[in-house]
Amino acid sequence: MKRKLLVLLTLCWSVTLFAEKKEVHILSANDMHAAIEAFPQLAAIADSLRALYPSLLVFSAGDNRTGDPLNDRYEIPAYPMVALMNQVGFNASTLGNHEFDSHQDGMAKLISLSNFRHICANIQPDPEWGIHCIPYQIFDVEGVKVGVVGVVQLGTRGIPDSHPDNVKGISFSPVKETVQKYAWLREKCDVTILLTHIGYEDDVELSKDVPWVDLIIGGHTHTQLKGGEMHNGILITQNVNKLKKVTHTTLVVEDGKVISKKAENIDVRAFTKKNKVVEEMVRFFSENPDFHRQLTVAETPFTCYEELGCMICDAFMSESGADVAIQNTGGIRYEEHDAGAITVSDILQLDPFGNDAVVMELTGKELHQMLIACGQNDGYGFPRVGGIKCEVTYDKGDPQHIKDLKVFTPDGKKLNMKKTYRVVTSSYVTSICDSPRKDQGHSINKQTADMIISYLEKQPSVSYQGMKRVNRIVK
Repeated sequence: MKRKLLVLLTLCWSVTLFAEKKEVHILSANDMHAAIEAFPQLAAIADSLRALYPSLLVFSAGDNRTGDPLNDRYEIPAYPMVALMNQVGFNASTLGNHEFDSHQDGMAKLISLSNFRHICANIQPDPEWGIHCIPYQIFDVEGVKVGVVGVVQLGTRGIPDSHPDNVKGISFSPVKETVQKYAWLREKCDVTILLTHIGYEDDVELSKDVPWVDLIIGGHTHTQLKGGEMHNGILITQNVNKLKKVTHTTLVVEDGKVISKKAENIDVRAFTKKNKVVEEMVRFFSENPDFHRQLTVAETPFTCYEELGCMICDAFMSESGADVAIQNTGGIRYEEHDAGAITVSDILQLDPFGNDAVVMELTGKELHQMLIACGQNDGYGFPRVGGIKCEVTYDKGDPQHIKDLKVFTPDGKKLNMKKTYRVVTSSYVTSICDSPRKDQGHSINKQTADMIISYLEKQPSVSYQGMKRVNRIVK
């Protein structure tokens, strides 16, 4: 009798153990863009969650750098973000397109200084660069196996949205095709996660083809989701950029399967607690008074990309002596600026990429073709201009396709297609515009941000309110 009772108790204990529910807790950020000022609160959030959930996983969906000169122009560019992420205790990050802004050797250096792994399956770097990425990683969370695969977006040229020189010696494979190769993780793991930097709409599209995935932690489009969204049985999360919000995701696992998913946003800037150690690190990294130097005063606020783009193009023309300026919209990193002081830091955040200024001699026809190429290849629409005005007509059935482009001189006359114009733009624009032109351009040995700074230093004040040089029509 005692033996039967012992066997019965053993069986009951085994069933109870087998059916035990376990939780996986994840704190995720995306597109932090060097928002080092928010790290004391982020660290405090991580501390608070770890006090409740000691096995907390902390992930980034890429674009950790590029956005604050205190970080991006540090002695080792972008090291402050690495040091702060190390201190917070990140477990992994995928690569965003802006991770490549450090160039191949710079990215390799940053990865080597990281205490967390960089997970990206669709990148194949030449071994000479020493870029030590892994395609996936399996984490053990109190006996629960969590498999994570990372991917980075690819633009129309088959590379991430970065200067082509930054990815020389690196090959890339399509996202969907790459991800499918890791379906076997479902057999080895209780939880499967995609850590993606491809954008919200592409995450939703991808969810149709990866039924073996439980969670997609996304980035790139700065899409603010309310917690998370369910698409095809997969929970998708993403937040706006600059560490305004992060996501706390809870996955409940039973019998090797996820039976419950919940995602909640946490407002980082409103979090009242700060990690004192991280706060002191931020203070140390922020000690560069030159970044706070005032250049000029904005009499009126800047309210859109067009107004800021007009100012940038005016700076380009003034500092280069060009007739026409082109600034790609994706290179303008914020769209609003209050009236008042404009500082060095403001400009380095507006144009953080370190692009060279390039001047070329183009006929009106070549300029016309280059403007269309920039509008099609930048990914952010038609560029901003100086020295000309443009009327762009988009196809109603295909809003990305330019049906017609009319270019005018500032006084409203049609651009002379045979006349030669001196055109200034950035090295990034020349690299993405494969339009036919005899003159491929030459660097004038000035960075575009430095040209803007130099121009504004000479202006007692500026006002671009209501200025518009590009008119967009859809029909």
